[in-house]
Amino acid sequence: MGKTNNSEGHESTKKISFQDHDFFRTLCGQQGSHLKIIEKKLGVSINARGTDILLQGGDWDIELAEKALNQLYDLIKSNCPIYGNDVEYAVRILSENRSADIKKIFMDSVLISSQKKSISPKSIIQKEYIDGIRNFDIVFGIGPAGTGKTYLAMAMAISSLLKKEVKRVVLARPAVEAGEKLGFLPGDLAEKVNPYLRPLYDALHDMMDFSDASRLIQQGVIEVAPLAFMRGRTLNGSFVILDEAQNATTEQMKMFLTRLGFGSKAVITGDVTQTDLPQGKTSGLIQARSLLHGIKGIKFVYFTRDDVVRHPLVQEIIDAYERAGNGGTVNGQ
Repeated sequence: MGKTNNSEGHESTKKISFQDHDFFRTLCGQQGSHLKIIEKKLGVSINARGTDILLQGGDWDIELAEKALNQLYDLIKSNCPIYGNDVEYAVRILSENRSADIKKIFMDSVLISSQKKSISPKSIIQKEYIDGIRNFDIVFGIGPAGTGKTYLAMAMAISSLLKKEVKRVVLARPAVEAGEKLGFLPGDLAEKVNPYLRPLYDALHDMMDFSDASRLIQQGVIEVAPLAFMRGRTLNGSFVILDEAQNATTEQMKMFLTRLGFGSKAVITGDVTQTDLPQGKTSGLIQARSLLHGIKGIKFVYFTRDDVVRHPLVQEIIDAYERAGNGGTVNGQ
């Protein structure tokens, strides 16, 4: 996310006053770290004294900085902790939509453990995605890596399981090379496909204690399996996630979507620009996007690189590769 356009206003100064010293310290961050983030993102100068903040810069940027500071302060007053990443996300959200309600987005938490651990959306599209999963039985999350498509879907699945809204969670992924290179690897089929499923296990263990996740997997309450294992099954009372769906063939996608039984919910995630299918094979995700748009009860949510919520440097790396073009090559090197 770059700076906003200063051309719409001249240089000016604005003072903002806050009431509570403790809330104000949290707003500023350790050694003013939160204020420095806003300065860097918006190109404004911020000076704090007492419980006052003096903003200097272009009118457009000052207005945005003021909105961000006031909304973050309200968030803190509601006992919601904020961190450096939250400040970055808040500025990004308001840069995209100045009428956005940061508090409404950040405080929409998804409970994922009995210890009250929760996950919250960090962008307008992530909020739309979570609401879509709540209100629709089939949701497609399409967009680049790092936008939280699978992570948020898994959080909603674990939350539904804890609330007893579903009886089981099924996490599936296509094993693209299952008919080729995997055949040369040692071990049985489960061991061969495990590398493809590892990212799902990693996300699961990030949300739950390892022992709890292992117990639920052993009991069959949580199942992590290659997409091919879905054939011939009907999944009732289940929350089913298909990850990396751009690598599902059209036949596999139809098979997966028709597995859905009563009381079940399906979330399909993928990036249509990153298919690994053999040449000549049509992506089931691309076809589904074309065929199923407009069907009542199915929700499509589209993420962009502005929704990337990984380490701040990831966004800069993505930008650098996009500037280079040609798959990241520079001058053909």
